[in-house]
Amino acid sequence: MRRKDREIQDIHEIFDILTRCDTIRLGMHGEKYPYIVPVSFGAEMIDGKPVVYFHCARQGMKLDLLAENSRVCVEGDIFIKTETTGHGITTRYESVIGFGDCQLVSDENEVIHGLKLLTEHYGYYDYPVERCQGVEHLFVGKIVIDEITGKRNLPGLPAAADLERA
Repeated sequence: MRRKDREIQDIHEIFDILTRCDTIRLGMHGEKYPYIVPVSFGAEMIDGKPVVYFHCARQGMKLDLLAENSRVCVEGDIFIKTETTGHGITTRYESVIGFGDCQLVSDENEVIHGLKLLTEHYGYYDYPVERCQGVEHLFVGKIVIDEITGKRNLPGLPAAADLERA
């Protein structure tokens, strides 16, 4: 990471940013080009590693690509605002980028667990996932994130031009 002053190294801070993201983008290896798709998600920490769950239809390009190569990239960001500084314009944000392996969950209890994390992420804490009729029409993906970085440029932090002059 070029801007070390914006790097976040604490895994708990990085996980906090991840869980405050509304959507994550899932990057996969395509045949001709990379394939990136936004997904709804839920997350938890297991043994010091972020684990992300998402749901998807039982067919489609995402599943085809994951069957070929399960290594993925996960990106999430929180846009705060763009503002002028004494030297130009900067965007205030927080973001995470992670890499890991994606597997489709087959254990029914883990499917329900992943879907509960997802619904709780969006504020539906009491939603009865186990009784949802749609569960039989979807797959749940689980990504154990092996490598993750975080970055932020928040209000009150110096803009890039300010650091270059210092």
